[in-house]
Amino acid sequence: MSSEQNSTTPNGVQIQPGRRLPDFLQSVNLKYVKLGYHYLVSHLLTLCLVPLMAVIILEASRLDPDDIHQLWLHLQYNLVSVIVFSAFLVFGSTVYIMTRPRSVYLVDYSCYRPPSHLQVKFHRFMEHSRLTGDFDESSLEFQRKILERSGLGEETVVPEAMHSLPPRPSMAAAREEAEQVMFGALDNLFANTNVKPKDIGILVVNCSLFNPTPSLSAIIVNKYKLRGNIRSFNLGGMGCSAGVIAIDLAKDMLQVHRNTYAVVVSTENITQNWYFGNKKSMLIPNCLFRVGGAAVLLSNKSADKRRAKYKIVHVVRTHRGADDKAFKCVYQEQDDAGKTGVSLSKDLMAIAGGALKTNITTLGPLVLPISEQLLFFLTLVAKKLFNAKVKPYIPDFKLAFDHFCIHAGGRAVIDELEKNLQLLPEHVEASRMALHRFGNTSSSSIWYELAYIEAKGRMRKGNRVWQIAFGSGFKCNSAVWQALRNVKPSTNGPWEDCIHRYPVQLSL
Repeated sequence: MSSEQNSTTPNGVQIQPGRRLPDFLQSVNLKYVKLGYHYLVSHLLTLCLVPLMAVIILEASRLDPDDIHQLWLHLQYNLVSVIVFSAFLVFGSTVYIMTRPRSVYLVDYSCYRPPSHLQVKFHRFMEHSRLTGDFDESSLEFQRKILERSGLGEETVVPEAMHSLPPRPSMAAAREEAEQVMFGALDNLFANTNVKPKDIGILVVNCSLFNPTPSLSAIIVNKYKLRGNIRSFNLGGMGCSAGVIAIDLAKDMLQVHRNTYAVVVSTENITQNWYFGNKKSMLIPNCLFRVGGAAVLLSNKSADKRRAKYKIVHVVRTHRGADDKAFKCVYQEQDDAGKTGVSLSKDLMAIAGGALKTNITTLGPLVLPISEQLLFFLTLVAKKLFNAKVKPYIPDFKLAFDHFCIHAGGRAVIDELEKNLQLLPEHVEASRMALHRFGNTSSSSIWYELAYIEAKGRMRKGNRVWQIAFGSGFKCNSAVWQALRNVKPSTNGPWEDCIHRYPVQLSL
């Protein structure tokens, strides 16, 4: 595709020539590099103590019996030295144990696999939209073009209420959709892990557009009869990046509450958020968003390391909500006819680029090899100090990560990230295939992508995974995981019945 052709936004909005994702790696703010190094220095105590202990152990291993005997005789006559050394050792060990963060393990996760009878093919989508009588010819043609360019396949699913004529966007139908997705994912998660619901100490649920009373987290507590002292949270209105936010919240809670499990449920609800108007910028979610959800089991129990799939390494969050344009670029509102929908701004791609730039600039010092950091930092300093026409060095993130799970919000953003981060087609394969098979499942899309990598048998012990998502607010959030073993797909995974057909060839 030439640079003069039209493209689409993260949520599929048509972009005119010149309104593409900015080349954010060519413009870097030094303060975000400093922020990344601040995160690095915050763990300086651990970095210093580990080599020191290694040197002490190495030197001790070189002592023969005579040396040990002489040392013992020497210490017998230097009681003060022994007491001081012992006190220092105990103090140092205590500080290290108290300040080091507890490891958080991802025991397993489960993605909801919708039933095939709810799949919606393109021609059926268009026919149904026409028969509702809510859309004029211009809007119907606009939706047809978006579908053709979206990167979605013919097997994506919309909720049962949207298959009816007329559609049934009722509260009861929305609750039914939410329960089917959440319970489907959780039932499979509990079955695969043999964890009892009563053992869950922390519950975090995120759903942006459907927040009933009682909350979705309360619905789960009631369904599985979770214990009375559970720490439950319900995150609403936080967009497609809320899945990483939920993981970050659960991780922080696991630092405080010992020896327990946390469950994170990420989903979105379509039933009451279908747009029945003719404003172009509000029609995009109808074309892209589809049914999906994921449930993730985290643990801070050291015994779970043996069976866990991954360990969380870093979470970096970026929020651009202080900027008015960023705040309103994805905005739920009513159109002139009083019909509610989510409006997408024409500035969305530029704002997404700025958030991505900030996020990866902060993440870089935490994950990139020293060689890449030095090259990046030296060229940046030369440009800032000497105002030289030095082309900034673009770090090779392929040296830091083995797998990439880029939020499947739309075909254009995957294209642009592949280009700007100099990724190979295999690095974005999981994102493209998840978008094709399941559509934009909002905050759960990164888990369908991780499941794809596992189903293909590509996850090896020690591999690092970068999950990156963005959404309303405007936010861009990253999570970095490390595989603790060669990971195989869990039973009843989302790709179990179709992985043999992927990857598929996508039309240009």
